[in-house]
Amino acid sequence: MAQLYVVYNGPSPTVAAQVPVTTGTAIKTLLQVKLGTQNFGKIVEWGISFDGSAAATPIKCELLETGTVFATVTAHAASGIVKLDPNAVDPTTSNFILTTTGTGYTATGEGSISATRMFDAQLVAPTNQYLKQFPLGREPIVNVSTSLRVRVTAGAAVNAYCFVVVEV
Repeated sequence: MAQLYVVYNGPSPTVAAQVPVTTGTAIKTLLQVKLGTQNFGKIVEWGISFDGSAAATPIKCELLETGTVFATVTAHAASGIVKLDPNAVDPTTSNFILTTTGTGYTATGEGSISATRMFDAQLVAPTNQYLKQFPLGREPIVNVSTSLRVRVTAGAAVNAYCFVVVEV
């Protein structure tokens, strides 16, 4: 039975609000998802928003698969992957790999990417947001043991929230 999860680019908030991540001005993976070794995943939805206070050059935003090349990230914890189905299994049982080269956020190294599959690319103003829901039956499929990333390149650093909803 398919299960839905949402993964944000930061740890699960508790007594404080979700912490946004700075984009910087070089290419940066804000969120990376690595599914278990037996799982394909459907991308149901993804989104990103920025906290810029003035209109400026749009930020390049990408949702892509980078094959078996992974960024070095802050590893997510199980509490940071939200089960959207009440009967969904613990995300760390077999659905997600939670390591510094698996599911995580705020990349410190991008890796040497040689091939990608682009699922969506947008230019989004630093004062704006973007949300994409894929039509039912036409969702991109993330391959087993590959890297799904939300990646940005900004002209000037701003903070961002992003997320992906994945069905496994």
